[in-house]
Amino acid sequence: MHLFDTATASPAPLIPRDGRIGMYVCGITPYDGGHLGHAFTYHTFDVIARRLRADGVTVRSVRNVTDVDDDILRVARERGVGYLELGERESQRFDRDMADLGLLDVDASPRATARVPEMVEWIARLVDAGAAYESQGWVYFQVDLFPAYGSLCRLDTATMVKLSRSRGADPDDPRKRNPLDFVLWQPSRDGEPHWPSPWSAGRPGWHIECTVLSASELALPIDIHGGGDDLIFPHHESEIAQAVAAGVPDYVRHWVHVAMVGYHGEKMSKSLGNLVFVRELLDEVPAAVVRLLLSAHHHRVAWEYDRSELARAHARWDAYGAAMDTMSRFSIADAQAVRDGFMSRIDDDIDTPGALAVLDDLAGRSLHSGPRGVGDVATAQLMAPLLDVLGAPLATG
Repeated sequence: MHLFDTATASPAPLIPRDGRIGMYVCGITPYDGGHLGHAFTYHTFDVIARRLRADGVTVRSVRNVTDVDDDILRVARERGVGYLELGERESQRFDRDMADLGLLDVDASPRATARVPEMVEWIARLVDAGAAYESQGWVYFQVDLFPAYGSLCRLDTATMVKLSRSRGADPDDPRKRNPLDFVLWQPSRDGEPHWPSPWSAGRPGWHIECTVLSASELALPIDIHGGGDDLIFPHHESEIAQAVAAGVPDYVRHWVHVAMVGYHGEKMSKSLGNLVFVRELLDEVPAAVVRLLLSAHHHRVAWEYDRSELARAHARWDAYGAAMDTMSRFSIADAQAVRDGFMSRIDDDIDTPGALAVLDDLAGRSLHSGPRGVGDVATAQLMAPLLDVLGAPLATG
């Protein structure tokens, strides 16, 4: 398998170590249900895991839960509930949505609140190394001392400052030495959760959470680390800086990012409110139809959802089901050629649209060949395991 690596901007072979792969995907901040943008991201990494497991590779999959940050605290106040209660309820709701969509269970879903002492220790290492500084109870990473900052996103300083402002940071914070310095620790306001630290009673910044959680759950370097491509900067850029400055020079082998899904002309996001919830789609069509809808798009190409997407996916699902019901059969050589063609598309940077083209051709050949009982491999026997790789088994539709 070759995956496009954001760090090198080129495809690179994914080589398991001792038959194992560790994969960390940045998870949700749990204050609402899973939407189609979430589904596209986690579907992509689910297909990676399924493909690897089909070859006998042991995959340890980790997806964190950011259960303490500004957004979840704000929503908890608005709804008049405890932030942990809100986080647990919405995490369970999200997990049900993803399970009903057919995603494989993750092996670990660590909560940020469970590892705060380790985060304090990691921040202290950065302070001791001179890579971070304290100001009025806040601790910031000092970007000026990390010249490689910006190498993942390949953005100039002015663009990074602009993006940091739009993505929740405050480049105008007077406590900062550099507008791009990012928060490692912050004092908690009255009524907010807090933990002890050498600097203040407070809570960790967002970026340090994933660095500590990923390094706690997986062997370093992490084989695959990723999420939506809106996380490249500042989140993943900052993760790298923290890890390297703390003495982890080889943090991640492959950075994999998934493009955004649009709706009504904008990126689908909670802040904009232009969401298509997974649960709404699952109430309307079988999960396999949604997975085929997602598979019709390459994970590195942004796309816009509209209702016709669902109709096309359903028509494809119907065609595959009809093909599997035929009496068509294929020789062992022909069947192997189909399997090889399908897997080669998946192995080429998770080209799910190309893999669907292989299945479309198989379905067409089956439906138009007439009744045939000659051959060793039935269409259903050939197609079913390939659909499983896409998380779209027709048997459970």
